[in-house]
Amino acid sequence: MSLDGDRRPSTEHLLPGSLDHSWNDTAQERMSSKASDQHGHEPSAAATEVNADGPSSSSTGFADFTEAPDEAVYRVYKRRFFGLTQLILLNIVVSWDWLTFSPVSTSASQYFDVSESAINWFSTGFLFAFVFISPVVIYTLNKGGPKTSIIVASVLVLIGNWIRYAGTRASGGLFGVVMAGQMIIGLAQPFVLSAPTRYSSLWFSDSGRVSATAVASLANPLGGALAQLITPFWATDVTGIPSMVLYTAILSTVASLPSFFIPASPPTPPSAIAADTRLSLRQALHEIPTNASFYLIFIPFSVYVGQFNAVSSLLNQIFEPYGFSETDAGIAGAILIVVGLVASAIVSPIVDRTKHYLLIIKICVPTVAASYLVLIWMPVTRTVIGPYIVCAVLGAASFSLLPCALEYLVLITHPVSPEISSTLSWTGGQLLGAIFILIMDALKGAPGEPKDSMKRALIFQATIAWIVVPLPLMLGYWRFKRTGLLRLRSADSRTSN
Repeated sequence: MSLDGDRRPSTEHLLPGSLDHSWNDTAQERMSSKASDQHGHEPSAAATEVNADGPSSSSTGFADFTEAPDEAVYRVYKRRFFGLTQLILLNIVVSWDWLTFSPVSTSASQYFDVSESAINWFSTGFLFAFVFISPVVIYTLNKGGPKTSIIVASVLVLIGNWIRYAGTRASGGLFGVVMAGQMIIGLAQPFVLSAPTRYSSLWFSDSGRVSATAVASLANPLGGALAQLITPFWATDVTGIPSMVLYTAILSTVASLPSFFIPASPPTPPSAIAADTRLSLRQALHEIPTNASFYLIFIPFSVYVGQFNAVSSLLNQIFEPYGFSETDAGIAGAILIVVGLVASAIVSPIVDRTKHYLLIIKICVPTVAASYLVLIWMPVTRTVIGPYIVCAVLGAASFSLLPCALEYLVLITHPVSPEISSTLSWTGGQLLGAIFILIMDALKGAPGEPKDSMKRALIFQATIAWIVVPLPLMLGYWRFKRTGLLRLRSADSRTSN
């Protein structure tokens, strides 16, 4: 890509923001790229990054031009943060909607005059809705882009929330109507949860993609944390359930309306990976099954997302048999997510600069499995300290792992479009989450434990967590050295030329 022949914008106008910093390859880095691939480093194109919305030193409003014939020109735009903010807001409210009833499962079951297992179906059905609509999500993101996907999600969130409120306000509460609204919101979730990798690839440079993916993806569990922490205060007893659903609907409405005004795509690509030609949807769906490295991320990602969904939904029922209150369980859920967000805020910018994807993945995976193992014995302590510490470690490892895994999937499947690997992985996580909730609910009760104890369920969860640990540890070895990184380097070379 060039401007005025061999004239290129200088690097004096690089965006100073934390999400985007220039990162240029050197000849030495390209010579050592094979070893770098084994450690999960991402090669980047030799390029000049320009903040197209930023100030200019030229009196005519254009950047200075200097001779740099070997550099390609990529631009980033400040307007990308508008769309990113909207994606964050939608991920927060859709997750809040998902867990609206989980922190107050006892009160909700009394209000709707159903069992707690029936209340669990608000979460379980939500996850099955994700799986049902995922083929449409892949097509929408691939053909229409992130903006179309975000608008679809906003419409579904608006409709679903007000149907839930109508069902809750009806005489005695109409469980079926509320469930219908919950399913509609469940259809909205994948349109925003699968969008961050596609959005960050479309709008952000090589040195900003992980951070952009992290803040947008982790906004989803942040919404869950807010639900765990706030909804018990909105519904302190059975009579507070309608007001809780109303407040949630109002917040969701406010968060959804700006979606119609976000920009669709940048005029100029921000990086080589964005500029490179993507496979068609048909080609991509034939390519991914042949990529062995994909499965080593896809399987543990799906398992750990599924387990996180199950724990988030059942946290109150895990601790309540041992004398913990709904508020105690809500605080544990908030710690799980807030500490995770803080850890990811530290780790993601570091990975953006160092590209040590595999190092973080191989540290976090065993840590997540170990946390689920220790969690087995936390409820029986009957004190909040132990559960809070384990939830903090589990959250830190899980949230640091998630954006690294998603971005590494983009790299090892290149030139497959990012939303395809992302949607497939999230769909696997949601499906397993629903299955895990059903299995763990069926495993309630254990000899010598309080009524409805979930100790057997926690043992099941820890076993599955450890079974998948060896898979990502094999990345970078044997046949799993073959990744899309080689093709990305080829794309870098073509773009520079």
